[in-house]
Amino acid sequence: METNIATTPFGRRPMTLGMISSQVTARAVPKDATVHKWHVFQDIKDARIALGATDRALAILDALLSFHPDTALYGDSELVVWPSNEQLIRRANGMPPTTLRRHLAVLVECGLIIRRDSPNGKRFARKGQGGEIEKAYGFDISPIVARAEEFKNLAEAVRSEKKAFRLVKERLTICRRDIVKMIDAGIEEGVPANWGRVQQAYQAIVGQIPRTAPRQTLEAIAEELEGLWAEVREALESFVKTRKVDANESRNGRHIQNSKPDSKFESESGSGNRDEADGNVANTNNVRSLPKRELPLGIVLDACPNMLWLVKGGGGIRNWREFLAAAEVARPSMGVSPSAWEEARTAMGEQQAAITIAAIYQRQDQINSAGGYLRSLTDRAKVGKFSVWPMVMALLRAKLDASKTTGTGAEAAAVDLEAAGKVVRTESRLEISDALRRSLDKPGRGS
Repeated sequence: METNIATTPFGRRPMTLGMISSQVTARAVPKDATVHKWHVFQDIKDARIALGATDRALAILDALLSFHPDTALYGDSELVVWPSNEQLIRRANGMPPTTLRRHLAVLVECGLIIRRDSPNGKRFARKGQGGEIEKAYGFDISPIVARAEEFKNLAEAVRSEKKAFRLVKERLTICRRDIVKMIDAGIEEGVPANWGRVQQAYQAIVGQIPRTAPRQTLEAIAEELEGLWAEVREALESFVKTRKVDANESRNGRHIQNSKPDSKFESESGSGNRDEADGNVANTNNVRSLPKRELPLGIVLDACPNMLWLVKGGGGIRNWREFLAAAEVARPSMGVSPSAWEEARTAMGEQQAAITIAAIYQRQDQINSAGGYLRSLTDRAKVGKFSVWPMVMALLRAKLDASKTTGTGAEAAAVDLEAAGKVVRTESRLEISDALRRSLDKPGRGS
């Protein structure tokens, strides 16, 4: 097979080292080699990025291959096609001549075709007396045969990488879905763990996922997510085993012991936190001695000033409707599930449940599982052993004690507590228990 490695007479197509390399490869093609041109073309399409070819260039290569009459290409046959630019443009679905020339050059640079220029730069075939083609000038597609195995290996590598990328994306999707479901289950079932911290850890990991990233980056993030998945799973399984061993301990709020020192979960007793939030008065049997009237909104806000942080624009809370809206914002931020919130509203009433949420939000740094604690209070409310009054009184007493310690605002805090006490004492037909009276009137913290 003759090889032309010179430029055209007019110097319009300078020779490059890439072109020379392609011609050397084409000369080395085994004479007995046979390939299916469309199978090779599919491999080239799959390995397009690795080869440096463009979509438009492949459209032109598709057209060039169509000009060869045979589907099977042989290493010992003449593999030159000579279509005009007009013919190529028609078969390549139309493109400007300048675009055609640019992408033909891309095919040459990628080593997918070789130019076989005639002396005058035209493309044509010279036939002999018997009508057989003696010499053809145009585009040599012999690299399709010579590099068929290379194209196949490149395509398989690209397909393998795509598959690995798809698998790691699936791992991320499944792991994210499972973690969210397990967190929701832990909150709804009252599993005693710091679910707020778990959600923060989850968001921190997910926040590392960029829009476009190499597979290796996604692999590292997937491994980190799977580590969190294992922790959450272990906590839930430990809770289930503990509940099976001793259901009473589970109901009394004993927390899971986790051996991992860097775990997202915390182990602590729930009783101390409950005393801080409700002042112990709600743990007595004196709930029926508490006022039946509603707590004034002003007293609730004095006891739970953190609720004001949740108001957009800092405009304050002027009525119960705005207070309920703030409670709706506080609930998910503490990890309280919708089912636990709905159950509390049904058992306590919407306003009382919102006050309970406000009290928990005020002391959330001292309560490990806000959702589990709310469910415990809801259970007590169902049997008439819970009131929001002692919770608010305890918070006001804590505010007064803190003001005395710092020496600021003590007088205002005392006024707030006295106002709350007056609301209790003005109930005309009410007998206040000794425990409640001591909680309201003692200078120290209620007990």
